[in-house]
Amino acid sequence: MGDWFVGARRRLRTAPRQLLGLGVVLVTIIPAYAASRMTTIQAMHPPRVSESERGASSLDAVVAEAAARHGVPPNLVMAVIAAESQFDPLAVSRRGALGLMQLMPATARILRVSDPFDPRENIEAGVRHLRAMLDLFDDNLPLALAAYNAGATTVIRHRGVPPYRETRQYVSRILRRLDSERATSPAEGRRGRRS
Repeated sequence: MGDWFVGARRRLRTAPRQLLGLGVVLVTIIPAYAASRMTTIQAMHPPRVSESERGASSLDAVVAEAAARHGVPPNLVMAVIAAESQFDPLAVSRRGALGLMQLMPATARILRVSDPFDPRENIEAGVRHLRAMLDLFDDNLPLALAAYNAGATTVIRHRGVPPYRETRQYVSRILRRLDSERATSPAEGRRGRRS
């Protein structure tokens, strides 16, 4: 139990101010306040999404670019988008998370997102945030996904995936999707199997 926790704690202690600030902000956000502002935000920021950008091939291209830029597998990004918003660029959660990758307003501000409903901006910021969680938890995918969903400080405090039903289901759903993609991909399936 100790190695990843000690490593994560050491990195958290020595992390840049931005990452520490992100953790503090995420923990201190008042979800009700954010949710109460969502209708105002939607009215103020109509989506800048053309019909062509809503197409799957366009989304694939945006994801591929952001994933390559930040060293995150594109299929992981697509799995997070599927779990977070079901590919709806205008999605708003009951807790106030926005857009395809469901960025909380405070996280969006920290990541300098001016329009969280813009697919390109949302995906770029979401992939940067996902990469930060992967780095923080030594590429431990379940922990990084739990941190993306529940916050890094929550994962560290619980020394693993927190015992929240929503977070556990979220992590499980994404891992199942990745496993099923791996099983259906001939090249990946052969590499992943042990004889």
